[in-house]
Amino acid sequence: MSETTTRQERFPGRVGVFGSLCAMVFLVNLGRVIYAPLLEPFRTTFDASAGAVGLLATLAWVGSASLLIPTGYLLTRVPRHWVVLASGGILAAASAFAATAANLEALYAGALCMGVASGAYFVAANPLVSELFPARVGRAVGVHGMSSQTAAVVAPLLVGAFFALTWPIAAWRALFLAISVVTVGATVVFFVAARRATLPTAGRSDQDLLAALRRQWPIIVTAVAIVGLAGLVWNGVFNFYVTYLVEAKGLSASYSRTLLTLLFLAGVPSFALTGWIADRVPFLPLLHVIVGAFVCSLLALTVVQSGWSILLVTAILGFAIHGVFPASDTYVLASVPDENRASAYALFIGLMMPIQATGSAILGALVDAGVGFDEAFRLFAVAISVVLLVLVALTAAGRLPTGENG
Repeated sequence: MSETTTRQERFPGRVGVFGSLCAMVFLVNLGRVIYAPLLEPFRTTFDASAGAVGLLATLAWVGSASLLIPTGYLLTRVPRHWVVLASGGILAAASAFAATAANLEALYAGALCMGVASGAYFVAANPLVSELFPARVGRAVGVHGMSSQTAAVVAPLLVGAFFALTWPIAAWRALFLAISVVTVGATVVFFVAARRATLPTAGRSDQDLLAALRRQWPIIVTAVAIVGLAGLVWNGVFNFYVTYLVEAKGLSASYSRTLLTLLFLAGVPSFALTGWIADRVPFLPLLHVIVGAFVCSLLALTVVQSGWSILLVTAILGFAIHGVFPASDTYVLASVPDENRASAYALFIGLMMPIQATGSAILGALVDAGVGFDEAFRLFAVAISVVLLVLVALTAAGRLPTGENG
């Protein structure tokens, strides 16, 4: 009997668990991205300023990043699937609460809690996904991430569909209620699938967050170094993408929004394909190539001018940057032993996400200081290139942990 077959038989029912996780990850990511296309309706409903409603989207991401490391500690005491179930409950309750909001302050609380649900989910679910498919970590993480990325593409379309229909309540309230109801259903399905399946027990030996940090800090720091700055730049780019295309490229607002959708849509196949590749090639060279492609496409974006060339570069840019996430997740999850996996992963994304979240603020500050978008993007590209060259040199010298595929 082959090793792969043995591993497959070890976890009967895992396909059902994985399918329910793919449904849940779509919903938890939808919960933190749904606020962006709702900002204008909220601005009209509550007669609020752009800054006041913009805080909603910020709080959803702050909530997502706020409890990552504490959730990692919780996983040293509680099985992964119970944290996944709790995240579904939090999302359902927070969505229902947001649907009843009478003012922005209540919506702020709803957005924050919906973000918390997503952060807790990812810390618990990604290690579980990797342990369900120990022989194909990259592929599993990639498909799971593809389901998450689909939510980013669907969110504005979903908002448009709800506002096109007639409801007995405000369309945004109906949308939040729908998210709550569907989340309850998906959480119940996951609970039933988890009860019927034989779940991995690898997490039982992961009981010391600080021990994981002491043992696995080289992999954690390497992953943060590779992903942190690229993620920071990406955060600034996608948040200002429509503004950039209108002001710097002279495109219409409607076409610019279409290109923003393409930027996210390109990430859907990128997750799946990059995850598949990550199972077959050394991790660090793959990450170096992906980050290099992102830098090249960012530089190309500052040069191209025609609508079709911008469209092509947008697709390449979106495909490249979204490949960083399944590749880095696979690097950490597949390289760290059972007794440290969830803790190390929580530390990785707990350090990486706050860095990433500063991107739009930094880019906005540069633009406010008189730096043009193109010049700012070139500065970002140079900064990433310097870090990338250092990492490539350290890898060539054997100074960085290469992981199992190395």
